[in-house]
Amino acid sequence: MRLREAVAACAIFGAFSTAVVPALGSELATENGVQRVEAPIAQPVYTFTLDNGMQALVIEDRRAPVVTHMVWYRHGAADEPWGKSGIAHLLEHLMFKGTDKIPEGAFSKVVAENGGQDNAFTSYDFTGYFQRIAADRLGIVMGMEADRMVNLRLTEEMVTTEIDVVLEERAGRTDTNPGSLLSEQMLAALYRNHPYGIPVIGWREEIEALSLADAEAFYDAYYAPDNAILVVAGDVSAAAVEALAEEHYGPIPASGIQPPARPQEPPHRAARQVHLSDDRVRQPYVRRLYAVPAYDGDEPRRAAALSMLSSILGDGRTSRLIQALTFGEEAPAIGTAAWYSPTARDGATFGVFAAPKPGVSLETVEAALDAELARIAADGPTEEEIARIKNRARATLVYAQDNQASLARLYGAALAVGLQPSDMALYVRVFQEITAAEVQAAAQEWLVPERSVTGYLTRDEGEAG
Repeated sequence: MRLREAVAACAIFGAFSTAVVPALGSELATENGVQRVEAPIAQPVYTFTLDNGMQALVIEDRRAPVVTHMVWYRHGAADEPWGKSGIAHLLEHLMFKGTDKIPEGAFSKVVAENGGQDNAFTSYDFTGYFQRIAADRLGIVMGMEADRMVNLRLTEEMVTTEIDVVLEERAGRTDTNPGSLLSEQMLAALYRNHPYGIPVIGWREEIEALSLADAEAFYDAYYAPDNAILVVAGDVSAAAVEALAEEHYGPIPASGIQPPARPQEPPHRAARQVHLSDDRVRQPYVRRLYAVPAYDGDEPRRAAALSMLSSILGDGRTSRLIQALTFGEEAPAIGTAAWYSPTARDGATFGVFAAPKPGVSLETVEAALDAELARIAADGPTEEEIARIKNRARATLVYAQDNQASLARLYGAALAVGLQPSDMALYVRVFQEITAAEVQAAAQEWLVPERSVTGYLTRDEGEAG
């Protein structure tokens, strides 16, 4: 239930690929510790840092008397001890069990009784908790979140029960879904050394072996204010949020946390393949992942060019793959896609997908897919394609500003992987500057066989379609 929330959080820069508002420059104001930062949105954005190291960001949005309160921790599934896969996600579930002040299972009940909603999510690089509630109840949820940051109380029975819940979650989402199993195996093949190759939810055998001691050790290692980011968006002032944060989070001492270094992926030198055949498959398809760079504030044009490339290939009915592979009587595919999510700490993936028409082989549709990738690498995109994607991105930003929770999530995900608030504005400007030549160069450099894993999903031979 909570794991899928991470998917939306990973699309951070896609929604901000648009024109930036005029730079604030010297008009950036500082008052008490609160500083206004340049932002690519109409709503003012402020930051401050508590003495214990907890970073905070506030998005003032006075259009409705509600707030979104989020706490992001700078750790996720990629920070788990070797052999303990799934502990980050399991602990996310266990964080709702209770403290001495809040009885077991009462956290969400209190939020609901105050008219709010709450949930949580786990990704490779971060774990987040959020509540959406009336603005005058912000102090209530902030106090509760601060309490469980350091006062969580667990028992063997709680852990055992929640392991069963997670195993059911894995069964429903992955074990009974051939497409999810293929995705899991493809990541394991793409990342042979980095923990991005281990599923966020964990391997079933390792989930079953997790214990109370594992949960407590992970909690003690990562749950602390100096490993956390507070994001509040809504009908509040930055000064008021700072005062509440000082009251609730300020007294919690810093832990001096030093997360261990992650193992890194060696250079990719050979194309890899995964073939999964399952009698539950109704629609075969070919899917490919490339290991590519994530967004880096020192080299923002690289990620911007990859984002532009993914949009040209897969964004809407006018995209390259849709036009080339699905239109016309001789078209080999019934569906295509392309995607790139640059919000990650240690690297990202660029993906393409094609599902063949009945009677068309996977080899045929893969050849058509490869031909289109080769064409954009050889000739580059047109100026009309570049302009269309930039215009569409402008509209996307307008819509994104209608949802305070989405804005909070976008900023939180960026900060949680080590970016700065100013990277939003920087990326937006750079995206509007990207040229056709840069997109072509990105395709030539990164969409190469040796950086890829290709997955084939087929139905077992001899089974009825």
